[in-house]
Amino acid sequence: MCCKLKSISALLLVMSLFVFSNAKLVAAKKTKKQNVLLIFTDDHRYSGVHALGKQDVKTPNIDALADNGIVFTNTYLMGAFSGATCMPSRAMLLTGRQLFRLKGQGREIPEDQTTIGETFKQAGYNTNMVGKWHQDTKSLVRSFDSGSTVMGIGVYLTDHYRMPLWDWDKEGTFDKKDAYLLEYDENGKTVRRAITKDDKRGPIGTEKTAPHTSEIFADNAINYIKDYKEKDPFFMYLAFHAPHDPRQAPKKYRDMYPADSIQLTPSYMPQHPFDNGHMVLRDEALAPWPRTAEIARQQLADYYAIITHLDAQIGRVIASLKESGQYENTLIVFAGDSGLAVGCHGLMGKQSVYDEDGIHVPFIISGANVADKGKRIDALSYTFDIFPTICDLTGLSIPESVDGKSLVPVIKEEKEQIRDYTYHAYRQHQRAYRKGDYKLIEFVRAKDYDRKSKSEIVSGSRVTLLFNYKKDPWETTNLAFLPEYKEVLEGMQKEMKEKAVELGDYKEHVDYAYDFWDFY
Repeated sequence: MCCKLKSISALLLVMSLFVFSNAKLVAAKKTKKQNVLLIFTDDHRYSGVHALGKQDVKTPNIDALADNGIVFTNTYLMGAFSGATCMPSRAMLLTGRQLFRLKGQGREIPEDQTTIGETFKQAGYNTNMVGKWHQDTKSLVRSFDSGSTVMGIGVYLTDHYRMPLWDWDKEGTFDKKDAYLLEYDENGKTVRRAITKDDKRGPIGTEKTAPHTSEIFADNAINYIKDYKEKDPFFMYLAFHAPHDPRQAPKKYRDMYPADSIQLTPSYMPQHPFDNGHMVLRDEALAPWPRTAEIARQQLADYYAIITHLDAQIGRVIASLKESGQYENTLIVFAGDSGLAVGCHGLMGKQSVYDEDGIHVPFIISGANVADKGKRIDALSYTFDIFPTICDLTGLSIPESVDGKSLVPVIKEEKEQIRDYTYHAYRQHQRAYRKGDYKLIEFVRAKDYDRKSKSEIVSGSRVTLLFNYKKDPWETTNLAFLPEYKEVLEGMQKEMKEKAVELGDYKEHVDYAYDFWDFY
């Protein structure tokens, strides 16, 4: 009997050790650091995702991210002091700093501004970067352990099929002579070649001559995920160049969008009704004036085609996470860097503070571990709030240099808003202020510098617009001149001036030659 009791005791001890051991494994599994995949697209407006804007564009893979995650319906770019709005937008995403606290126009990220890549690197993540970089190379190499097919560092041929690329350079040199192109040889194999003086700018490549940038960047992301064997988690910044112009896509995707079947947006206009201060630049030269319905439909068809092609590549990347077993432990963040007009308000580019035309962007947090799948959050936010939100979700400390606010309290329903207004700027000609149901946009006639003539010019118009953006999200009905909105208008104007001072929106602070407020 004594022996039996000893045997039973021994068995119970083994079983308890087994249970305790398994409990520790489960706990370890629960506390394991998640991988983070941050996907950033270029000139991709909020309504450029079907699940968000319900437009004609087909985006089944991004829609799936929305269905399996959280959609933020009111995320905005704060603005830009450059026609290349993707430069400050990326600086804001990468540093979590607001527009008026960037260095200059956002090209350089000083060492005292901690980047999102550095933050994850310091936390023990392996950091990797693929695709477009619009900042200085020193901040690039200090942010990531590795990378591949980097673009955007001083050589550009305006062609998704002939994109100058660089291999990762841990020294940050990225010399122009080291840039190369990828193309197909006579056997259809992808080969690289050096760039020569005979390589002219312009969208002349096709799917028969070379792989598209979206395919190249997706391939490199997939290879990294597939080959990843490290115990530490990874942080990947996957920065696509699409759907930035030229709006090139394989024929299969172009055929999905017959131009005559495309529905125009509610804010379509053949011509912008006044000079917004930056009407003559490359983006606006992509289509003739006026933007007839036929022209606008064709531009939209091309825009939707490159987005659907991009969506397919994003789908391939997500599939690689699932095939490698990484999906269950990866936080997927998807966002765009700016809006794009493509016919809205008679414009083509993104050099404005209208919502879809310039500042309203998609922002989705998705993945297997995200609760409240399919949730929509209307809280106001900026793209520079993405950085602290990701830190908060993954348990990392938010660097002191970050201005943005985490959206986690809103996700957890502890708060309804983290902000009660948004403020936007475009160069010295445009300002916008949004609060409650209303959005104020002020345009001024201001001095500017013309590079071609190398002389000072004056451009723009003094115009005030007031929209009820809850009822009129496409910003089609100006309420500013109606007597019943006089009190709302004056209150918004007063508050906008106050916020400008609080945020540091004046030329001495932002190191910009001209100040909107000198002309207002």
